[in-house]
Amino acid sequence: MVSYQKRQQGVVLLVSLVFLIALTAVASALMQVTTTDMKMSGATDDKTTAVQESLSATDEVIFNEVTQTAGTNAFTDKIESFPKEKVVSAPDTSAILSVANPNNLESDCPHSRSGSSVQVFKCNVLSVQVTRKYGRKKHQDVVVQSGVAQQLLNIGN
Repeated sequence: MVSYQKRQQGVVLLVSLVFLIALTAVASALMQVTTTDMKMSGATDDKTTAVQESLSATDEVIFNEVTQTAGTNAFTDKIESFPKEKVVSAPDTSAILSVANPNNLESDCPHSRSGSSVQVFKCNVLSVQVTRKYGRKKHQDVVVQSGVAQQLLNIGN
């Protein structure tokens, strides 16, 4: 009986070490997956915040152009005065106000509900593009583009 016990003394230790290594590997894999999920969640949150700030900056640019200090609507300026770099209050954000039509001319207005607008009005069709850098090292960009059609009285007829 004594010889049988001497042969079995190291087997329990060996089996427990194998189980310990297996459990450590499983725990390590789960921690790595959790870390990756946290990074992805943080990146998604950063992008969502950047999109919301870009939309807010677009609203800011349009509001500032319509309500300038002199009380005039800058969207009624001559089409040659565009593009303009615009200053926005959001950090890491830039805005450009440019002509949306390819010939840089006043164009017909998009469809409207008022029937009397045919050939009475022309439009400055402009584009507002806001670019927002985001991420830990500010390498990613979110670009939001909006269109503005400002009616102008057609005095050429």
